[in-house]
Parts: sequence; structure tokens; C-alpha cells
Amino acid sequence: MGPFKSSVFILILHLLEGALSNSLIQLNNNGYEGIVIAIDPNVPEDETLIQQIKDMVTQASPYLFEATGKRFYFKNVAILIPETWKTKADYVRPKLETYKNADVLVAESTIPDGDEPYTEHIGKCGDKGERIHLTPNFLAGKKLKEYGPQGRAFVHEWAHLRWGVFDEYNNDEKFYLSNGRIQAVKCSVGITGETGVNRCQGGSCSIGKCTFDKTTGLYKKGCEFIPHSQQTEKASIMFAQHVDSVVEFCTEQNHNKEAPNMQNTKCNLRSTWEVIRDSEDFKKTTPTTTQPPNPTFSLLQIGQRIVCLVLDKSGSMATGNRLNRLNQAGQLFLLQIIELRSWVGMVTFDSAAHVQSELIQINSGSDRDTLTKRLPTAASGGTSICSGLRSAFTVIKKKYPTDGSEIVLLTDGEDNTISGCFNEVKQSGAIIHTVALGPSAARELEELSKMTGGLQTYASDQVQNNGLIDAFGALSSGNGAVSQRSIQLESKGSTLQNSQWMNGTVIVDSSVGKDTLFLVTWTTQPPQILLWDPSGQKQDGFVVDKNTKMAFLQIPGIAKVGTWKYSLQASSQTLTLTVTSRASSATLSPITVTSKMNKDTGKFPSPMIVYANIRQGAAPILRASVTALIESENGKTVTLELLDNGAGADAAKDDGVYSRYFTTYDTNGRYSVKVRALGGVNPVRRRAIPQQSGVMYIPGWIENDEIQWNPPRPEIEDDVQRKQVCFSRTSSGGSFVASGVPNAPIPDLFPPCQITDLKAEIHGYSLINLTWTAPGDDYDHGTAQKYIIRISTSILDLRDKFNESLQVNTTALIPKEANSEEVFLFKPENITFENGTDLFIAIQAVDKVDLKSEISNIARVSLFIPPQTPPETPSPDETSAPCPNISINSTIPGIHILKIMWKWIGELQLSIG
Repeated sequence: MGPFKSSVFILILHLLEGALSNSLIQLNNNGYEGIVIAIDPNVPEDETLIQQIKDMVTQASPYLFEATGKRFYFKNVAILIPETWKTKADYVRPKLETYKNADVLVAESTIPDGDEPYTEHIGKCGDKGERIHLTPNFLAGKKLKEYGPQGRAFVHEWAHLRWGVFDEYNNDEKFYLSNGRIQAVKCSVGITGETGVNRCQGGSCSIGKCTFDKTTGLYKKGCEFIPHSQQTEKASIMFAQHVDSVVEFCTEQNHNKEAPNMQNTKCNLRSTWEVIRDSEDFKKTTPTTTQPPNPTFSLLQIGQRIVCLVLDKSGSMATGNRLNRLNQAGQLFLLQIIELRSWVGMVTFDSAAHVQSELIQINSGSDRDTLTKRLPTAASGGTSICSGLRSAFTVIKKKYPTDGSEIVLLTDGEDNTISGCFNEVKQSGAIIHTVALGPSAARELEELSKMTGGLQTYASDQVQNNGLIDAFGALSSGNGAVSQRSIQLESKGSTLQNSQWMNGTVIVDSSVGKDTLFLVTWTTQPPQILLWDPSGQKQDGFVVDKNTKMAFLQIPGIAKVGTWKYSLQASSQTLTLTVTSRASSATLSPITVTSKMNKDTGKFPSPMIVYANIRQGAAPILRASVTALIESENGKTVTLELLDNGAGADAAKDDGVYSRYFTTYDTNGRYSVKVRALGGVNPVRRRAIPQQSGVMYIPGWIENDEIQWNPPRPEIEDDVQRKQVCFSRTSSGGSFVASGVPNAPIPDLFPPCQITDLKAEIHGYSLINLTWTAPGDDYDHGTAQKYIIRISTSILDLRDKFNESLQVNTTALIPKEANSEEVFLFKPENITFENGTDLFIAIQAVDKVDLKSEISNIARVSLFIPPQTPPETPSPDETSAPCPNISINSTIPGIHILKIMWKWIGELQLSIG
């Protein structure tokens, strides 16, 4: 690579670094542009929904503007309308906007009354969220009492999506003790209200008083904090944006740092405004005194898919069996991946471009066969990527505008003129998916995907890894119903010697089975292929193509549910097996696996994070066995077990998102990512959406000194299947580019990861029991060397002066392997720990080269010693309340008066608001 190539590659790395999502949002002069709100294809046609979306954003914009100190507002929004809705004159074709990069999805709820707005947020504090989810019922204003005005709720969710802040309430822990007093989990503490219990049974409800748990000093389960309808407090939007007076985010001055909520846990006790202030958006803007204009809207209707393959057939494609592998992958795409009614064209290029096929609509198998025969069969010449792209634009323009079209660009060669067509690509409105084949593919290739929102993939020359077929298999439509998309069930390869067998199984579950295809490839001669369905019946009829060295079998109708067995036999060659399918029914959501990296570029020693999101509709799939295969340009493959344990790289436990840090860099350059997911080892649990980041459900309001209850929040319960739900999936996670990796031996610069799930409980009024998930030597891999545990009676001192805080003796605490459960019991020493004391605890892990993790989340315990209970049985209308440091003895005269005082003082002490 020459000096020019090196400088361009460094520029591209700079442009790509830090990318997390394909969102098209841009901040321009304080206004957010390019917001995409997509209406799910399964939502029945209803034009009023479009107006409701407009009304929500229009109401939200001035609220956002004032809440952020006149910094941000909504400038323009694109609304994606399903292809199945009637066409109208003001609907235009999208450009780069797709369902895959939509910022907001409007879809029907998968559970009754499950209309809670929420945001997928799989990253850390300050990381952008993935997507906001809203329902038609919410937009129609049918949930105003439960969630407040739509525009205000949208700003709450926008803060999750854009700035990576978290909620300031806690559905699981609604109250906590502070200096012996019960406090509601809220921010700010200036929000006033009362407590109560809504007891419902048999369709009728009654109001009751909260009762106390004498062992914890807290209210018993079911107690709710009910805000007054009239308030003066202005903060905070992440707690109670539904309150009329609330128009600000909590700042460091009024933020409740002690409240056990996600904002404090995830953001190191920082207020939401502090996190927003640290964002790139904030740094790019200054307050403005000009009132912003109302947002503008464009209505975009999804149309037929238009794809042009742009395939490299330069001389280097003749090496390493690359051209033949291109034919195999291209046939899979044309026979199986591309959806019916799509338009497909084909261009090849070497030193110049060659049109292999104008656009052909896929209406039958013969259309697919016609295109497969146009795949390139000979390789020669140089590499002119821009010529191929320009030719593709011409092919598309003969029938359609290039707006919203897709180009699949594959190349294995260098081309130092590629930047010459960047502007044409940007102006085209086309989405470019790139496939880098081999170690010498143009280093600027990924910029084409980045600037257009396309998928970037990398396939090595290691045939057994099946990387090229995986790359093409990942190119299902970004629009339309998920029931129409191809789903990859299996992707596996092996190099066999001396008539060895490649044996295995593929699970076809009830959510898939339509258009099921078994594809086998080889490198020298046809292998013996044996396949049995779940009933044990042998399947014949494989179509064998000796020229492209592949055979495939299309299962007619719906494939039988169960375990399919295969056996492939060969000698001195490499075989691969790929199995794809589609949803068995348009009404039954298929189990899907989508995988990605947290960034497009990894710069050593910064770790990468791999994510796999497993869903059936909106419901997460739990207890799956998930592994990621990450292959470098050196051909080295690292296998990672991904976990949904809420520790290490994983943001939330049991949310269906499986995660893990990747630190095993071995070279600079491209790395490919593939994820395998298996269900059935344990019963699969499916449940409704865990509300990690969403608008608080309002239990009720206090109006005219009376509690007006809302209907109880829908129960969200785990659904443990009585029968095992078995499934298998593979998914391409695209690729990323690594830089800054030193030559071997690579130094250990990776500390243990931060502990994020530290919990503390008091045992017997003097002992504290800690639990957490063990970090590793290198983030969440290996075993740490030791732990440093420190305590303080001041939460801020512990956070800001950790090294000066009192250290706990951990001599007997030997760290376990990463992701194991750690338990440690200790007695606080050299610190005042008496009734009413709040004690705060944090941990730091240290590895073998003395690298230290970030300080953990701060856990707290509040020592509560129940008062002595008088022997008299209180009357039914009396509520016993704890009263620290007051002891009542029934032998003392005036006990009745003291009991009244005790009750009165307790109620005064425990009053909230």
C-alpha cells in the first residue's frame, strides 16, 4: 500500500470510527433532520395515523426546545408508509430511508394493552439507542391517562435514543430508605404526591393504605407513589414528563443521586442533563433566541425492491477459486434471498463495466434461472469500481429513479480511483451494500456502505468459513414484512480427508419452513449427499451443478417441523452446507437473529462489542445458546459465547440481546462476524418486552385530594414453555476494520470490565452480603487477579474519592472466572453502622498486570432495626410504622399516649412529597 493509499485509508478509518447505527439523523443549526418514522407493514391502513404522527412531533418540538435551553428542535421527519397501503399523489419513493434504519417504529402491540412507549437501548450510558417503539393506540391518544401527552412522551424517548440517558423511576423498587426514612424513587425529590394501594380482584378495585414490612422498613409490595395533578416542580422529564409543570431534565443541582434507578446505576450517579451536556450534539450547538419553525414532513411509500449486482471479474478473481465462489453465492442470492416481485439487474467490471442483464422482475423460477446464467464465468483485466457503479446507475435509470434502489458491490481488488465517484454515489440516493473478498479488497470500500446506509461484509479465502455465501445471504430486504424475508438456519463448512463424513443436524421450527433450501458446495468433485427429514425419510432430488460445484434441494410446501439430519462424504476437499427458509405463515412471526458490532472500526486497545438480538416479533427469546465467530484477515477465527446476563458488555439481563466484548485482535484490517444461535438446550422462555427504557406507567393522579386510579399496568410474566422450543439460526454480523494493532507479541492493555450488577443486602443487622457477576482479566474474558472493595456513608465521597474511602479486607476473596456469580459476606469495621445508617459500597477489579477496571455501580444498604412491638394487638385501622431509635415498653405508664405519638411520628417521618 503506497503513501496515498495509506493516507486515504487513515481518513476512511476516521470517518467510520464510532459508528453504532445506520440512522440518517443529522443535526443542522440546532434542528434534527433525517428522522425516519416507519409504520409497520402489519398495521392496517389508516390515514389518520399519519396525522397523529405529525401532531406528536409538532407538539414535541417546542417542548424539546425549551427543555434543552433553546438548543434542539425537530426540523424534518420522513414517514415511511407500507407498500400495501393505497398509493397517493403526495407519497414519494424513499431514498436511503428503510425499515432497517428507521428511528421510530409504529407497530401493533404483541400483548393486550401493551402500549407503553419504549426505546431499544443496548449500549452504555451516553450511547445512542437503537429505535423508539410506539403503538397506534398510543398515537391515537387512547393512553393519555397512563402515559401523558404524546409529544412529551416522545421527548422522553428521544432522550433515550439520541443521548443514551436512562429512566429515573424503578418499576421493581419503587421506594428506598434514606437516613431511616422511606423515599419514593423519583427525580427530582420536589415532585409531591401520596402513597396508596389499588387492590383489584374480580374486575373491581378498592383504595387502600400502604402497609409496612417490619423486616425491611419499606412499604409492602403494591404500594404506589401517586403524584399530585398540580405541581410547581420543573424536573424531571425522565421521571414525570406527564406532569404539566415538568419542563426540564434533572441537573446536578436537583438530581436525586440516591434513588435506585437506571440513570444512577448506568450513569455513575450523573444527572440526565450532565449526560446530555457531554454528548456530541451538545458540543455542536449553542442556544438560540429564535423560536424554531414547525417541523416539516415527507411521506415516503415503500415500493418494489430494485437491486443491481455489481460484480468484480478482474484478473485477481481467478485466484483462490474466488470467481466460482462468487457464482455459488450469487446463485443463492438469486434463487432464494431476493424476494418475489423484486427487480434485479447485473453489471460486471474489470478495467471497464459490462452490462450482463438489464432489470428483470422476479415473478417465477425461470426469471431466477435467467439471471443465474448471467453470472461471470471468466476473470481478467484490472479493477475499476467506479465504472461498475456508474453502469449500475444507468441500468436502474432505464426503468426507475435510483432513489431507494440497492447496489450489491463485490470486489477483491484495489482501486485508488474509488473516491472519484463518492459524490455521484451520494447524489444517487442508492444504497450500496459492499462485499470485500480477500485481504486486498479496496480499503475505501466501506465508505460506500457508510455514506448510503448499506451493509458492509467481508469474506476471507477460507472456504470452510462460508463467508461469501453468508455475505450474500444477509442481503434480504430492509423493507416489507418480515414474513417475506429469507432466514438462514445453518451455515457450516469443513475440510474432509480420506472419505471423511461431515455430519450434523438442522432444526426447522414451527415459525419457519416455507421455501426451505438446502445448498451444498464443494471445491473439487461432487460429494455424497444424504439428507433425512424429521420422520426419517430420505430426501432425494438435489439439483447438481458441476460447473459451479454446488447442489441444492428446494423443499416443496412447508418443511416438516423437527430435526433434519445430513451426512456429506468427501476426500481432500472443502464442503459447505447452507440452509435457508422463510416464515411458515404471514400471521406467525418467525424467530429472527440480527447481529451487529457496536462500531464499524476498532482501534486497539479499545474493545469491540458484538450483539445478537433474538426475537419472535417483539418478544425476546431467552436462554438460547449463542456464539459469535470472528475471523480476521489472517484467517484466525475466535469463538465467543454471547451472554444475556446483564453484566460485562451486556446492558440488560433477559432482554433477548446477547453480548460480549471482543479483545482478541491479531492483525490490522478487516474482521468478519457470524453469529450462531440454538434454542432447545433449556426450555425457551418468551415474554413481553422488558421495559429497560420507556415512559413510566402512571398508576393514578391525586385530584381534589382524592386518588384517581388508572387501570392496573398489564402484567408482564415469563411464559415458560412446557415443551422445548428448538430452533437454529445463523446471522451475518457484517464486518469491522481494526487499526493500531501492534506486532506480536500483542501487549496486555485490556483491564477487567466494569462490574455493573453489584447488589448488597444486610444479614442479621451487622453483616453485608454482596453479589455480582465476575469480570475477567481482559474485560469479560479470563479471571481477574483481585478485588478492591470500598465503603462510605457518603455516596458522592465513594464515587469521587474512591481511593480515599475505607477499604474492606478481601484477603479471603479469590476471584472466579469471568461471568461466574461472586458472593462475599463481610462485617463493616471502622465505620459507624447503626440504626438508620446508609452505607454505600463499590468494587474495582484488578488484573495480573495491575490494570484496574472502572469503579462498579454503587450498591447501598440501609440498616433498619425494627422497634420493639408492644404486646397489645393494634386495632384494624392502625398502621404500624417503624420508628428508628424509639423503643416503647408496655410497662411504662401512659402507653396509650405513647402509642399514638409513635404512630403520629412514624407517619410524619414516612410522609412523602
